[in-house]
Amino acid sequence: MRAELLAEVVAERLARRGCAVETDLDSGAQRLIREAEASDEVRQALRMGRSGLIDGSSRFLNVYLPPPRILAIGAVHITQSLSPMARLAGFDMRIVDPRTAFATPERFPGVDLRAEWPEIALREQPLDPYTALVAVTHDPKIDDLPLRAALEAGCFYVGALGSRKTHARRVERLLAAGVPQHRIDRIEAPIGADIGAATPAEIAVAILASVISAFRKRKMHADRRGETEAA
Repeated sequence: MRAELLAEVVAERLARRGCAVETDLDSGAQRLIREAEASDEVRQALRMGRSGLIDGSSRFLNVYLPPPRILAIGAVHITQSLSPMARLAGFDMRIVDPRTAFATPERFPGVDLRAEWPEIALREQPLDPYTALVAVTHDPKIDDLPLRAALEAGCFYVGALGSRKTHARRVERLLAAGVPQHRIDRIEAPIGADIGAATPAEIAVAILASVISAFRKRKMHADRRGETEAA
């Protein structure tokens, strides 16, 4: 790979944007394809994170994606189970909770844990389309701001713990805060795949299932433009 092409790939990864390098196996010519410029076939490769030959051609795609991340708002029993499973599934895991009695290294050994308010944590590490937001504190004072930020940033998954009645009140608050209904509709609530989960560990499994499904079926840059325009 040419030095200038490598520098472009590194820049895209640092900006947490997906890209691919297309190589013509006959001529050896290479070019960078950014997510925003990708054709349908390249977008599918980016969606799956899979390098390989483009069907019926001599063009080979090397796919480069930023590490997918789960940001959990709430250092609760659910996230104690979710953290090790998420790492096994290939997701970076980060937990934010201002309640210092919950957010302790003893309860979350080896986890990127921030015992601070979400607005502070998000200034340090902003949300992006390769992040899933999981809000599980059940406290609007903690959950609502990161939910709004996740919808604004286009996170590939946004989920929130709570009953349908709790979520209806959440929707009212978000609408009052100026969040458009079409964005609010992206929130999965009750959170997680419908597997009849009852225990914190089972709920964590359900959440991870939803996150994986959303990541593999996520909208690419070109697909999201309509949502941006609708806003």
